[in-house]
Parts: sequence; C-alpha cells; structure tokens
Amino acid sequence: METFRTIVNCSVSSEKIGYETPILMLGSCFTESLSARMKQFKFNVVVNPFGIVYHPVPAAVQLDRIITGKIYKAKELQKYNDLWISFDHHGRFTHPDVSICLKQINDELQKAHEQLTRSDWLFITFGTAWAYRLRNKRRIVANCHKYPAQYFERIRLDDDRIYAIWSRVITRLWRINPAIKIVFTISPIRHLNEGAHENQLSKSILLLAVDRLVHQLENTGYFPAYELVLDDLRDYRFYAEDMKHPNDLAVSYIWQHFCESYMTDCTLKTMKTVEDIVKAAAHKPIHKSLEYRKFADNYLKKIFNLKQQYPQFDFSKEIERFES
Repeated sequence: METFRTIVNCSVSSEKIGYETPILMLGSCFTESLSARMKQFKFNVVVNPFGIVYHPVPAAVQLDRIITGKIYKAKELQKYNDLWISFDHHGRFTHPDVSICLKQINDELQKAHEQLTRSDWLFITFGTAWAYRLRNKRRIVANCHKYPAQYFERIRLDDDRIYAIWSRVITRLWRINPAIKIVFTISPIRHLNEGAHENQLSKSILLLAVDRLVHQLENTGYFPAYELVLDDLRDYRFYAEDMKHPNDLAVSYIWQHFCESYMTDCTLKTMKTVEDIVKAAAHKPIHKSLEYRKFADNYLKKIFNLKQQYPQFDFSKEIERFES
C-alpha cells in the first residue's frame, strides 16, 4: 500500500530521561510548548529563566551567565518609558522599580544555575538566524523592548559564527557539568515577518550550525521537530490561526515522537498514571455526591502511592481539587 506522507524517522536515544532527571530548556516559544508538556507530566524542568529567546547568540549569552551564576547589577539595566529592562531578558522581567526588576532576574538566574549544575539534560531550540544588534554597543539583543528602530541594525549571522560561539559555551558548560547531554532542535515556527525566502535562509543556517555542533561535539544530539512539522505533517490544518505556529495537534504529535525517542519504559508508564490523575482532577462534577467522594478518595490514594515513589511530584492543585 502506498504511503501518502513523508515519514520522518526519529532516532531512539541510547540515553533516556527518567523522573529523577533534572532538565533545563532554553529557546524559542516552541520550547515553551514542549516544556508545558514536561510540566504537565511533573518532570523536574526549568524553562527559559531569561524568558523566550529566538536567536542563538543571546541564547549562548544566557547560558554562559547561567554557568557562572554571576548576578545582575543595576548598571547592566536600561531605563526606557519609565521601565527598567535588560537586553538579555524577555519583557516579562521589566518593572518600574529597579530593585524588583533585579530580584526577578537574579532569582530566576540562581534557580537556573542550581538546576544546570545537576542537570542530566539541556534542550535548546533555535528560532532564527536574523538578529538585532545595538548600534552603540555592538551587541546582539534577546529583546528590543520596543526601542525605536534606529537604535538597532538588523543582521543575519552565518553558521560559522553560530558554531564558534556555541562550541565555546558548551566547552565552558562541561567544566561545571561534564556529564550533561545536550539536544538541539530547530523551531518549526515560521518567522514570516522577515519574509518567506529570508525565513528559509535563516532555518538553513541554523540547521547547518547545529549539524556541525552535533557531529563535532560529544554528548550532543538533534531532535527533528522542524522536519516533523515541515516534512511529515506538512499541512495548514496543523497550524494555529496565524499560520505560523504549530497548533496543539501538531505539538502533541511532536511530543509523542519526543517521548518515544527519550523516555524510559518506566517513565512512560508513570506518565500514564500522572495523566490519569491530572485529567481526573480537571473533571468538575455537577453534584458532589457520595459516588464522586469515593472517586476523589480513590485518586487521593493514587497520589499518595505515587508520591511514595516520587516525593518530588507536586500534586498540590490536584489534592486541593479532590479534597474540596
């Protein structure tokens, strides 16, 4: 029988993720979509401690700062439109009070540093090779924070520079965590504001840079999220209304392949139990009858039994729902 689709084969990793495994994830909003599934299934994951980042260079700057754990000082911030901002950070860290802005930034940095030193896995998603560089400081920013356009120049980095920057930062990472495994992905989100052709050039540069990193550095790998959407799914019904972002169905498909590639059999079995509990807690009965009370008690017992094995699991929301 003919196959009417392109099948993208995802290699099965020899190293696997377990629930005891600390994980750090950095990158574009696709990282946020994937990490949301990780959190839903109660994995020990820290995600984008600087906020969403699309370009490899500011992502490398962020990772380097996480490696050192060096706290931010007020002199590293800028004030614009009565808000304190950092060009290394997403807009969610901006605040009119500089001390609060710094506290938010440094609390997340400290948490990420502690996670990175003990993490078994680092997942990084590159979004675009196009970047914005501050003219007066000659540095590529993670976020423009709605500064006037004349403050920046738009540039496109080549794969040689991306490879050089990331090979250096990975070498530094190995000094504090020599056993960490690093997996790169390219975001399937299309950056059409740059133009369709420019988006294709950008993704090609990222693919070339990642391919060099994976082939020349140990303990690195590639997960084909980009190919799963662009080559396998390959249909607008798998996109959100903006026709740029993969929709929930597409993310679920990628998540399925991700689990098959990286999760242990024991982890997959536990995930099914966690999913059952989370779905049951989301159920809202019309009447809290004796039958529903028995239903809730049964799931409270399941949570208790699971936490005996995995005490780090946070089921506080689910427990509150069942106890109410």
